[in-house]
Amino acid sequence: MPTYLTIDLGGTKIATGFVTLDDVGGTPVVEDLRTIPTEAARGGDDILRRLAALAADRVRERDGLAGVGIGSAGVVADGTIIAATDLIPRWTGQRVADALAEATGLGVGMVNDVVAHGLGEAHHGAGRGHACILSIGVGTGIGGALIEDGHPVTGAHAVAGHIGHIAHGLGRGVRCSCGTDCGHIEPVASGTGLAALYNLMKDDATPAVAGGKDVSELAAGGDAFAAEVIARSARALGEALGGAVNLLDPDVVVVSGSVAESGALWWDALRAGFADSAMALTRAIPLLPGELGGAAPLIGAAVAAAQVIGEHACPQHPSIASI
Repeated sequence: MPTYLTIDLGGTKIATGFVTLDDVGGTPVVEDLRTIPTEAARGGDDILRRLAALAADRVRERDGLAGVGIGSAGVVADGTIIAATDLIPRWTGQRVADALAEATGLGVGMVNDVVAHGLGEAHHGAGRGHACILSIGVGTGIGGALIEDGHPVTGAHAVAGHIGHIAHGLGRGVRCSCGTDCGHIEPVASGTGLAALYNLMKDDATPAVAGGKDVSELAAGGDAFAAEVIARSARALGEALGGAVNLLDPDVVVVSGSVAESGALWWDALRAGFADSAMALTRAIPLLPGELGGAAPLIGAAVAAAQVIGEHACPQHPSIASI
């Protein structure tokens, strides 16, 4: 059974681990997890240098590795970051897969971090057994991935799946991470967006909150206004998801991330908005919580590496890099 060094690189932390994939479809084994801070403010060149050194060190810890898999923040094409937000300064243009291949001497499979999450859930989590999966990650931001027949569909410009940037009226006038204020769903329905919406809706006498976790804690403590904000935010996201399934018609939608752990209030509002927005033939598409938690992007990175390095590479999908 092949074992891969896997990496999940985000704006806050870089997680690494060894993932063993069962050739006959059993549950992957994730071992020896380690995390270091990304220290994004130091910029892309510094991050890539430290990432390559980390990968080289980790490869020396384990004999017989089949390759390296990485899911990274940013838009990924051919192992290179072709676009990124200011969350990681000067990350655009970094040739990540090349650097890792040189540092480790191994083949590298690289995808966007949310695509990695979707691959994990599609192959070994809540989407397993379905041909077409729309995977949504609702955390600090909102990302998505469309996985069809086990492979990511990345689109002509490698941005397919960016569901956080679907238009919704609730977001109009609220600045999105992509730079627009025309009304995207992410700035009012992500974890960061939940806090922004609370602060926009509150009266002058109500203290501002610092993050979405604060809103969830207030609601859990019985605060009616916080509960209203969560319900309104989740309903809007559900309406956006309804529009997405009307366009894409997947077999199932898998919803993961820290905000998706907000409980029944959030899920009930999400499903209500979805039911109102989805067409009659798509309304029955199930919205399922993810099953793999934080292991999903590491498992998905291993799947990406296996698809590149093995005989079943899928060259028509440019976000998977062959080395």
